[in-house]
Amino acid sequence: MNAREVEAVIELLRHVTKTEILSRFKKLAPEDVRTKEGPLDPVTVADEAAEAALKAGLHRLFPGDDVIGEEAVAGGAARIERLHEPGRVWVLDPIDGTANFAAELPLFGVMASLVQADEILAGFIYDPFGDDCAVALQGQGSWLVSADGSRRRMQVAAPVALSQMVGSMSWRFLPEPLRRQVLHQLDRLAAVTDYRCAAHQYRMLSSGYCHVQMFRKLLPWDHAAGVLLHREAGGYARQFDGSEYRPSATDGGLLLAPDEASWNVLADALLR
Repeated sequence: MNAREVEAVIELLRHVTKTEILSRFKKLAPEDVRTKEGPLDPVTVADEAAEAALKAGLHRLFPGDDVIGEEAVAGGAARIERLHEPGRVWVLDPIDGTANFAAELPLFGVMASLVQADEILAGFIYDPFGDDCAVALQGQGSWLVSADGSRRRMQVAAPVALSQMVGSMSWRFLPEPLRRQVLHQLDRLAAVTDYRCAAHQYRMLSSGYCHVQMFRKLLPWDHAAGVLLHREAGGYARQFDGSEYRPSATDGGLLLAPDEASWNVLADALLR
């Protein structure tokens, strides 16, 4: 992607966020919110409207690319297997942190990634309230683009001892006995949080404000943009078994750290 295309994607994210998401924030009626797979998986009319608008906008900007989104896959109109096939595919999470959005908490983001043959080419994570976008391009680094167009390179935190590591751990989807094992070991880290929003957790991690993240549930709209952002900021990520992450992965967990040595220390402490 060239600079003009990157700017066009950021402007699309900003426009759709303003017209379809923020216009509905704190204005949802009870019938505007429902659940998909259970109470931990809500969806709102804003998710659906934003995804439709983003899809239409990306088709205008990149007519030859396909677009799949979280809500389209949930409704059976798209499939994750498309990521294995030839051609470029945009992957959308119209509101990452829907539970926060529905609870009127200003902690959610808009995520988009560009994938080809199961490789992540570009990632975008837009913050509606900061009005800035974290951007990563494969092999070109990660940076934070402010509303005025200024840019700041992103860099992961320097490695520290296990007892000094802070980060976010999404443990609620871990299967037993791994769940019990991980929970019994969390006190070995300095601090652990979970914001119910991968978008902001990836931005924090890639900006060097924490050291570690762990996820069990893998879906491409939640992780493809963030994994590339973290990788291009100098970080190291692998699935629980040590294999490299691919956008089509939907199982196997994901652990992210500042470098490979830190990843092995964390894996030994939490997973092995």
